[in-house]
Amino acid sequence: MKATLIVIQSDADHAEAKSLVEKLMRSSDSADQARMTAQARLIEAYERTRWPRRMPSLPELLTYLMEQHDLSRADLVPLLGTASRVSEVMNGKRELSMSMIRKLRERFHISADLLIPRTRPHGVAA
Repeated sequence: MKATLIVIQSDADHAEAKSLVEKLMRSSDSADQARMTAQARLIEAYERTRWPRRMPSLPELLTYLMEQHDLSRADLVPLLGTASRVSEVMNGKRELSMSMIRKLRERFHISADLLIPRTRPHGVAA
């Protein structure tokens, strides 16, 4: 195959680059394998810029966990204390206590780092 790489500056370039990687994957030529690795790195760089990752908010994370475990808000009451606390947490109006974090971490087997906010939202009491 021709030894060129696609510089990705648009979604069309991105699609073309992904197609090229698929073709290069079928080759056993070491030059094509090196080219595939380089093109994959360009794709990754574009994707990180185009679709940056962000940490989910606590309500987003809890909603995801509830969906994955087929739970309702009522199922969070033993972990968070009361139905009103569940509502406050799910609406982003209350932070988790250390006790809540421990219970959620143990129940869902996730890192406590996901449950501790990096910065305190304005207007939320400790």
